[in-house]
Amino acid sequence: MSKIGVSQKAIIYNKEGGILILHRTSEAPSCPNYWDLPGGELDFGEDATSGIIREIQEEAGIICRNIKPFDVESHIDESEEFWVTIAYKCQYEAEDVKLSFEHDEFKWISKDNLSNYKFSNKIKRFVQNYDTE
Repeated sequence: MSKIGVSQKAIIYNKEGGILILHRTSEAPSCPNYWDLPGGELDFGEDATSGIIREIQEEAGIICRNIKPFDVESHIDESEEFWVTIAYKCQYEAEDVKLSFEHDEFKWISKDNLSNYKFSNKIKRFVQNYDTE
């Protein structure tokens, strides 16, 4: 049987409306040197909200509030694995961004500046569908 995976991504916005993006290292196993959103795989049996909170803390070292799902994407990847990704939006609450080993840079950008950065199609979709309302 082929693998079915669930991943999650978070659009984290600050008071000024900026969105947190993370740059993947050149050694990243997928999408090296692309910009990304905090997130990752949901562990087997893990509560979805707990999973995205864990991933945000692991990848950016920050605390968020008002975490709400707003989009879902699914596809079959180049390895013939089926992936479902849940996108959340949440408000940046506290602490300085502290990157994990998977990332080497972060920025707060406006949605209007999306085209200035190299993102996967999935991340482009989530940012384009994101609304603070």
